[in-house]
Amino acid sequence: MRETIYQLFEQSTHLSVSEIMINFLVATVLALAIYISYWYTHVGTAYSRKFNVSLITLTVLTATVMTVIGNNIALSLGMVGALSIVRFRTAIKDSRDTTYIFWAIIVGIGCGSGDYLVAAIGSIVVFVILLFLGRVTNNQRLLLIIKARRSAEMDIEATVFKRFDKQAFLRVKNTTNESIEWIYELSRNGYEKAEKKQNSIIDLLYQSDGVDYVNVVTQSDEISG
Repeated sequence: MRETIYQLFEQSTHLSVSEIMINFLVATVLALAIYISYWYTHVGTAYSRKFNVSLITLTVLTATVMTVIGNNIALSLGMVGALSIVRFRTAIKDSRDTTYIFWAIIVGIGCGSGDYLVAAIGSIVVFVILLFLGRVTNNQRLLLIIKARRSAEMDIEATVFKRFDKQAFLRVKNTTNESIEWIYELSRNGYEKAEKKQNSIIDLLYQSDGVDYVNVVTQSDEISG
């Protein structure tokens, strides 16, 4: 019994140079597929070229670790203990980035262990899913922020009500003895539709006396660190 356990912990696979190169080659090819998928599906400020390049290196590094470990249980336990020391503090700005991190790690594990077919088929399925659904974006809202003297209160509210046809939702109304501030929530479609008219809402608001400033701010549900 003792000898069986000892042999189990000492079990190791010695790969040839060609087998190791194949592991890295397949991992690199599939990592490029991950790179293309991330580049195509992430648009706007969400795209990070550095993060995308890191996905390729993460895939190859994971394949390297799996090639070193092989089926050596003792070495795998030691590697888990060593890697558990590392603490990552980088904030994930887009929830989809987590998917790509796990995708890169899983592909690296598959290639490092020699399961190329599983890694390739899984990558194809994920690639197709992200190809059709990856460009889904949040329905971003706009905040219309206005500050003016209290004497212009009626004119400001009438202008906003008339321009957006009851589709501007008042979220905040701050007042002092001399000034008043409104924060309206608008849908992007409603704002763009209203802006197609002759005068923009900003021009109309500044025509009222006593307006200090008018700001239009994009509000997104994404959480960034």
